[in-house]
Amino acid sequence: MKKHSFVLAAVIISSTVQAQDSTGTSLDEVVLTANKYPKKQSETGKVITIITRQQLERSAGKTLGELLNTIAGTSIIGANNNAGTNLTASIRGASAGNVLILLDGIPVNDPSVITNYFDLNFISTDQVERIEILKGGQSTLYGSDAVAGVINIISRKAGDKKININGSFTGGSYNTLKQSIGLGGRGSTADYAVNYTHINSDGFSTAYDKDNTGIFDNDGYNQHAVNGRLGFRAGRKIKASLFGTYNNYNTDLDAAGFTDERDYSVKNNNRQIGAGIVYTFNKGTVHINYNYNRAERSYLDDSSHKSSPYLTYAKSNYVGRTHYAELYGSLKFDRWELLAGGDYRFNNTDQWYWSTGPFGPYAPPVLKVQMNQLSPYASVIYKNHNFNLELGGRLNIHSEYGSNISFTFNPSYWVKNKIKIFGNLYSAFKTPTLYQLFDQSAGNASLAPEKGIIGEAGVELSAVKNIRARAVGFYRNTKEAIIYTFNPSTFESKYLNVSKQTNYGAELEAGYTAGKLNITANYTYTNGKTTAAYDGTGTPLGKDTSYFNLYRIPKHAINLNAGVQVTKLIFAGIQIHSVSSREEFVYGSTPETLKGYATIDLFGEYRLGKGAKFFLDLKNITNKQYFDFLGYNARRFNFTTGVSFQL
Repeated sequence: MKKHSFVLAAVIISSTVQAQDSTGTSLDEVVLTANKYPKKQSETGKVITIITRQQLERSAGKTLGELLNTIAGTSIIGANNNAGTNLTASIRGASAGNVLILLDGIPVNDPSVITNYFDLNFISTDQVERIEILKGGQSTLYGSDAVAGVINIISRKAGDKKININGSFTGGSYNTLKQSIGLGGRGSTADYAVNYTHINSDGFSTAYDKDNTGIFDNDGYNQHAVNGRLGFRAGRKIKASLFGTYNNYNTDLDAAGFTDERDYSVKNNNRQIGAGIVYTFNKGTVHINYNYNRAERSYLDDSSHKSSPYLTYAKSNYVGRTHYAELYGSLKFDRWELLAGGDYRFNNTDQWYWSTGPFGPYAPPVLKVQMNQLSPYASVIYKNHNFNLELGGRLNIHSEYGSNISFTFNPSYWVKNKIKIFGNLYSAFKTPTLYQLFDQSAGNASLAPEKGIIGEAGVELSAVKNIRARAVGFYRNTKEAIIYTFNPSTFESKYLNVSKQTNYGAELEAGYTAGKLNITANYTYTNGKTTAAYDGTGTPLGKDTSYFNLYRIPKHAINLNAGVQVTKLIFAGIQIHSVSSREEFVYGSTPETLKGYATIDLFGEYRLGKGAKFFLDLKNITNKQYFDFLGYNARRFNFTTGVSFQL
């Protein structure tokens, strides 16, 4: 507790320098995610945070997960573990799959995984222009999975010149090398952008060697990522675009926490292709979008180094495909803004597993299933001087369980154009996944969607004497939450809808800018419980039983960022990240407690000339050892250095 008190004091009194620009951007900055069309941040009562391109450049040694981990209310568990660790986003204590990832405003996911999440390892920050994190229930505009919020990752722009070239060459700890190159340009009727990134690392042992045997091997990582976009105008009112991505990464795995494995690996690849058309007229726009997303994971456990006496060889493959099509339009009047549209989503998956060992081969039936959903939605915004009000609703029609609805109610009011007061009420939902519905052993075709009621209220201070601040309280009540149950007496497993999950807490954010100095800080308190109608075996309890449900999510999290432009050529900074103790679920036993920790990062940047920079990123400089996953190593002291350029 003393350590966390020290860090909190540092947040309050610090006047040191920091590696990042503020994430508390100007309230007049235009955002896309809040309403699906450009809108000033000051004109919405929704809670949104922006990571700009400048911040991304001043975080050149960090991954997407590390960046998101510094945002108030956002946790990327394992962001500092070995490269290739499964990364899922949590906002305000939500479980995996309850935060929707958007790429350029289009939902993406992987129907082959249990919770339908999208692997953040597929995104390289070199290929990102900006990130918008929108909190609260956003199912009205974005459909299933947007229970706790959405993270919109916006691709690198083409640039303003006919030819723009950018790139970077970096190296660092664990023999990690990274190269990226981007080419873009803009003409009178067309623009284009193509980006390529390669990362290779020897890594370190994913599993923690608690007995100090010294025989755990390093688990390496190799990734290639390409994305491209072509836009062209067909007259003054119509703009069309084609886009696509290809990402492939291979990584070595270990058997489990504290357990090494030398012959276990996975190949991951993600392919996307899509098109969009925007028609602009005097009062608004019409958008048509289509995206095809294919994710595949192939596991190979060639167990010459046996971690299990029951297995000598195993191979499995999981493919998930999504077709997404959307049509929507917006209209703007003096005091009214209207949005209406609909989307269609088709998901399918193919999954197979084969293994052999002392008891012979094992090959369950191939899982090949699909589902679809059709969702019309609409919202209306009323503006009257300092008052804004948004109302919206969505109807979701699902091929398996029927239909459900969601709504949005977002009022906000400005006091003397300096203080914004807002109170938001949302409903949101998460459809059962293909695995939860159809898995041969645990699937349950009778599952209902998880349904949440989300409330938030707060106050936001605009730039007054160089100070920006926001305080938000939040509450989320999810009914029909889905859990996995196993009955040891019958060896039967099944997914079931339990009674409800409740999460609540608060976020405090502040920023200060004075000349060349910029300081930001945030604090998040998160708590929650599950009230279940069944125990872990699926047996009715007779009466509700409540228990803590925020596994791996800290109750207290603090981030401090400060930066100073020392000279025209030199930028320097420090970042502090601190979390309290967390609980780790242990199947069949009582939860383990993961100790709280604090890490300190230092960053320096030196301009080599027009468009070129040298940087040095020193992370976890105190060499702190900690666990985000029990039994799996997090990075100790490590560094990244390199050069970047723009021509």
